[in-house]
Amino acid sequence: MGDERADATIGERVQALRQRCGKSRAVVAGLVGRSPEWLRSVEKGRRLPPRWEMLVRLADVLGVQDLSELTGDTSIPAGIVPRGSHDVVPTLRAAIEETALQVPEQPQPDLEDLHRRVDQAWQTWHGSRAPRTAVGAVLPQIIRDGRAAARSLEGRPRRRAHAALSAAYALAEQVLAWVSDSALLWLSADRCMTAAEQADDPEALAGAAWVVGNVWRAAGREEEAARLVTDAASLLRPRLESGPATTRALWGSCQLHAAITTARLGREGDALRHLDGAERVANGLPAGHAHPWTLFGRANARVTSVSVHVDLRKSGGALEAAEQIDPESVPSIDRRARLWLETARAYHQRSDRTATVQVLRKAVDTSEEAMRCHPVSRGIAAELLTSSGGMVQSEARAVAARLGLAV
Repeated sequence: MGDERADATIGERVQALRQRCGKSRAVVAGLVGRSPEWLRSVEKGRRLPPRWEMLVRLADVLGVQDLSELTGDTSIPAGIVPRGSHDVVPTLRAAIEETALQVPEQPQPDLEDLHRRVDQAWQTWHGSRAPRTAVGAVLPQIIRDGRAAARSLEGRPRRRAHAALSAAYALAEQVLAWVSDSALLWLSADRCMTAAEQADDPEALAGAAWVVGNVWRAAGREEEAARLVTDAASLLRPRLESGPATTRALWGSCQLHAAITTARLGREGDALRHLDGAERVANGLPAGHAHPWTLFGRANARVTSVSVHVDLRKSGGALEAAEQIDPESVPSIDRRARLWLETARAYHQRSDRTATVQVLRKAVDTSEEAMRCHPVSRGIAAELLTSSGGMVQSEARAVAARLGLAV
């Protein structure tokens, strides 16, 4: 967009991006907590450009991962980095983009070992305070071995290899979110879905839909994302009564995905309906059960309730939901950090800067690596730096430094 509209104002860029993703002024304005008239004034240049924190909100709603698409290269405040980065990206990129036209001769692939390694990698992702670093050490080789197995086997073993490969690409999407360019993220999601199609397994297809939906939602394609995960839930519905707990958990994961997605579209009724459906299924699962990818279970359903209420601009409901959750019950360090971040968002909506910085610090304490990579945590910290004084700014500086922002 920058090449096409090099001289465009911020307002013109906002309008173009909004129209590109097919959202009305009323929807975008509501999602950032402003009126349609306010957004019209911004787009038409009748008021000053939004402040940093509002640019971050607009970027999130419009599916923009690089703020230069909104501001142009020269308008981003000095020292603030709009996107995180990570050392794991080059090695993971090489594994994902690698094209092997010939399969090297090797012993018969051990499918049980391949599935075990994928499962262990997902466990590492959820159990590490530095999940990208930990998973990045093993995932590239898993992807290469999965592709080799899928190429060398036939029949049912080949489908099982594709199922493992789909799970590996799903994890790659989680690792790359917010730290890679969009092209690599799209490629990992696309290969996840392609492998699931080759596996010809409903659970693999639903899991891949969850992954692709994540990328579509991040790109501002919420309608397509909601439709995709709803279709995936329909695919699983006939198996809910007779299938294993993982089937019900994946169905619930699709409901939670749809809840967040429709909340971001401002469709409160749909969001709460999907959330209620997910919670009913979660309460029917064994205590402590969590899907190995999505972590769907009772705890994650409660965490998602916080996110849905924040996205609906209902900070009171979000804080009430957060108060009911014991963070230690969430079976993922990354998700615990996200719980604290969502709670910080709720306080931020209320302009309670003291509570915001304290809760944001809890998120960083839980997983500094995850929060350094997340644009929302960085955006909140940046806003606190520029709009707070006294004790709040002192704490904000400490948090911002840990997030890699220049202070």
